[in-house]
Amino acid sequence: MPHVELNPNLPGITALFDRFSDHGSVLSELAERLLRGPSKLSQTQRELIAAAVSRQNDCLFCCESHAAAARASGSSEDQVLIDATLPEGAVDPTAHPDLKLRSLLEIALATAKGGQQVTSSLVEAARKHGADDTEIHDAILIAAAFCMFNRYVDGHATVAPERGAAAYVGMGQRLANQGYIRA
Repeated sequence: MPHVELNPNLPGITALFDRFSDHGSVLSELAERLLRGPSKLSQTQRELIAAAVSRQNDCLFCCESHAAAARASGSSEDQVLIDATLPEGAVDPTAHPDLKLRSLLEIALATAKGGQQVTSSLVEAARKHGADDTEIHDAILIAAAFCMFNRYVDGHATVAPERGAAAYVGMGQRLANQGYIRA
């Protein structure tokens, strides 16, 4: 049961954005910019980073909804890689064959553990695999933002559909196609 009064028909962060719309509009604009705005990283890659950080942080709603958005924005090959990278209850960056993305996922997961966990060796590995300053920056910023989003969602004890629920497919398609800013 949520710690504050929320619309019981809205899951996760959507209930918070509905109840606290001033904050919700700012936070949804941030998510839109990070996950769908201009970037050298594809929308699918950015959604996968968000989902991986959320999985590591044990935030069911954010992990499932952003994994669904990654699947909806990517190819059928991407869907297989997303599922391999996000096995049940874990994150496995080594399952992804793209070495640059793998290294960016490792940086994002280190960021989620604590900013000082991002070591020079992680950054050097990302550079070795072709990541530039902007891609490294984006991976760290997405991870940092999703730590905030995850704590916001779970700190309020929002309700979420069960892992693997069909509701996430629709959420993922909406996020991938329409974005994060609601009319």
